[in-house]
Amino acid sequence: MIAGQSLADGAVGIALWHLETGRWNAAYATLEQATADGVNATDNASLYYGVPALAFVLAASDRPVLTRARAVAAAGTATVTRRRLHTAHRRLDQRQRPAYAEFDLIRGLTGLGVVLRRIGDLDLLREVLTYLVRLTEPIGELPGWWCPHGPSRAEAGPPGGHSNHGIAHGITGPLALLALTLRDGTTVDGHTQAINRICDWLDTWQRHTNTGPWWPQTITLDDLDHGDPSQRGPLRPSWCYGTPGLARAQQLTALALGDTARQRLAESAIVACLNDPTQICQLTDRGLCHGTAGLLATARRIAADALTPIPVAPLQRLHQQTPEATDKLAGFLDGTSGAALAATGTTKTSWDACLLLC
Repeated sequence: MIAGQSLADGAVGIALWHLETGRWNAAYATLEQATADGVNATDNASLYYGVPALAFVLAASDRPVLTRARAVAAAGTATVTRRRLHTAHRRLDQRQRPAYAEFDLIRGLTGLGVVLRRIGDLDLLREVLTYLVRLTEPIGELPGWWCPHGPSRAEAGPPGGHSNHGIAHGITGPLALLALTLRDGTTVDGHTQAINRICDWLDTWQRHTNTGPWWPQTITLDDLDHGDPSQRGPLRPSWCYGTPGLARAQQLTALALGDTARQRLAESAIVACLNDPTQICQLTDRGLCHGTAGLLATARRIAADALTPIPVAPLQRLHQQTPEATDKLAGFLDGTSGAALAATGTTKTSWDACLLLC
């Protein structure tokens, strides 16, 4: 893989930082670096790699000098998406279970839907939404998003696979996209039913501490047999897998459905998380994916839509005071550019749409 094309840790993600902060010359130079060796438009291209990543970032600027590049990237994204949809529907027709890379935000069709929404290709976006509706339909006794493998590519998974709930790799990503598009008015047949299927599942596995709700990161067949998750409490409050991302998806869903009770529940989850030192002390870096930047960016979006005030100033101080790891690179998702973006407190380019926060 060509690192420059990576939104996660390559030049494409760094260009997004420059565009948000108005450093045009630096942005153009970084984009040239990202595309110097060509741009990937094969089936492993995604929101976070290759031509769709480039399309997402280029949409942050309406400058005429980038007009042709935006058109080329949009066309490439459409081609990739159609191929990926064909493969996914063929798998669904055969009633086989998906790898999460088929549907997730980082590598899958949810992420491609994020790009299509951003660049305004609403017809193809509706095709992605139609796929997501099909994804929520059960296969046998298990939900349609149940993966036959484990949550980590580096480790053997649990017997029988798992249901992944993280916003980065699990069903919470499709939930957030379905909710955002419902709010936009971009809908398909079965749209609300799909949202309700996901919510019913998450409601079933929702658990509570003394201060608020939380959701397990995954559910396995063993958890199903016991009727209780093996995860006994909330873990690290990361954007990618923890309470922040799950709570924002639930809040977006509540806003789309006009469900005040669900909205209060989601907001109580993030408040409980923010007030729990045991959770907060597990954040040891400043990154967007696993660290204080992700928590800060997510909490800002939740607070902006909240029914009652949620203070974010303590999170800003936490982010500022968390030391930067000496081995961190300049990338977006785990590196210094993403941490700097969260610190700015601005979203003029809606850069955090690639986190499914807006």
